[in-house]
Amino acid sequence: MNSTVLNIHNVKKSFKENVVLTNVNISVKTGSIYALLGANGAGKSTLLKIVTGLLNSDGGKVTIQNIDVADNPVAAQRLFSFSSQNSTVDGVLTGYENLHLIAKLRHKRNPKKIAEALLDKFELTDAKDKAASTYSGGMRRRLDLAMSLVGNPEIIFLDEPTTGLDPKSRQELWETIKEMKSQGKTIFLTTQYLEEADYLADQIGFLRKGEIVASGTPDELKRLAGADKLLLVVNNYQDTERTMKLLESYSPVKRGDCEISINLDEEIQTTLNVLNTLTTEKIELKNFKMITPTLDDVFMTLTRG
Repeated sequence: MNSTVLNIHNVKKSFKENVVLTNVNISVKTGSIYALLGANGAGKSTLLKIVTGLLNSDGGKVTIQNIDVADNPVAAQRLFSFSSQNSTVDGVLTGYENLHLIAKLRHKRNPKKIAEALLDKFELTDAKDKAASTYSGGMRRRLDLAMSLVGNPEIIFLDEPTTGLDPKSRQELWETIKEMKSQGKTIFLTTQYLEEADYLADQIGFLRKGEIVASGTPDELKRLAGADKLLLVVNNYQDTERTMKLLESYSPVKRGDCEISINLDEEIQTTLNVLNTLTTEKIELKNFKMITPTLDDVFMTLTRG
């Protein structure tokens, strides 16, 4: 299950004087979700076009199931589907007709059965005879994903799959993507939404100015923004000063007249020790809570370089 399905090695791309990608290296495990995270203009879509054989790189190599995409694009393209930012759905056709057509184009046996099964899987059966142009943004995206599953591809590439969707449709699409993973699909998606990468991805790569500047699991990346913190809220300025002295060995940081934070290198033990010390010295807390770094914090840390 841990075999590598996609390997991107030292990929470079420039358009005239404009360097878009610099020695990008990514490997994706079978059955996982990889999120390529970056701001607009970071090079995400360019990389996706190279990986799917739509654009030649200036150097490096991309393999899918050990097939070199540049040398053998047709064989590689049989292993994946690509859902771009611009929906491939034909608005004139119905949901059923879109799926039936794709199944026929891919020379699948029994395209009618395939279309009906996918309509059911993506909860589109009730709208199957309506023109896709009448679908909501979320329904069109689900139909797009359904079309990408025709032919049972090994890996699914999604370019910013939830851009332009309302929060409810976005959440529904996330659940659909997770469901696809649970059925053994490998998913490589690009996104500029930190929350999306955090919720979906097993591995995340931060792409900035054409380079992967950090990669790892969501939790590993959050460590880049620092340790978890314990935030203590006391009742008055005098208690703040006493607490700062009492907890000196923990390198406390004053965040306001009545707020102090402490890095939790040993989360449970440090928390217990701090609370015991304050109880013994009869310093009452108005409130205390754990603060865990978010991907927003990581993004700010990496953006600052």
